[in-house]
Amino acid sequence: MESNIKENNLTEKNIKQVKENRKHQRNKKFIDECLETLLYLGIAFLAAYLVTTYVAQRTVVDGSSMERTLTDKDNLIVDKISYKFTDIKRFDIVVFPYDDSSRGEVFYIKRIIGLPGEIVTITDGKIYITDENGQYELVEDYGYYSDDKKMEGYAAEKSVVLGDDEYFVLGDNRNGSSDSRMIGPVNEKDIIGKAFFRITPFSKFGFIS
Repeated sequence: MESNIKENNLTEKNIKQVKENRKHQRNKKFIDECLETLLYLGIAFLAAYLVTTYVAQRTVVDGSSMERTLTDKDNLIVDKISYKFTDIKRFDIVVFPYDDSSRGEVFYIKRIIGLPGEIVTITDGKIYITDENGQYELVEDYGYYSDDKKMEGYAAEKSVVLGDDEYFVLGDNRNGSSDSRMIGPVNEKDIIGKAFFRITPFSKFGFIS
């Protein structure tokens, strides 16, 4: 009889110990899963920060200054890393900040027309580039004239001399764009990157020319 009582006590003790062990294991597993999830989230946030800071970012077109190449509300991907290794090229579409007196800091999307060291002149709606080889008319098919009039030169009518780190930019909608004709050249250090891919609208999904 006494032996049976001892065995029952041991069994109850063992069962209690097993339950406590299982509870401990469940708690440990839950904590491990939480820590693993937090680790993955931390890595994801760090990766997102590094990508948007140094590699690429999304931007949305605001307005019609780049029609017909880009239209209002187009979602674009901006390459922020290539210009650290390669030169900015003529006709690239770039993004840069501009301090607008009425809206504060905004981001402009324009096309590179003049390169550092060149002289840009706009006469009778035509673009002329002067470099070490002399002056020539810049022939390109990107310009769009929304009101069927010739392009106004504004500041470029008297020629704009670009410094060693300056670029002359234009919107493709030549008569509906605020660009280097009004705001002056863009400094290389202010250029965030190159707009190279359109996400939406899906009908125009793909690389930008």
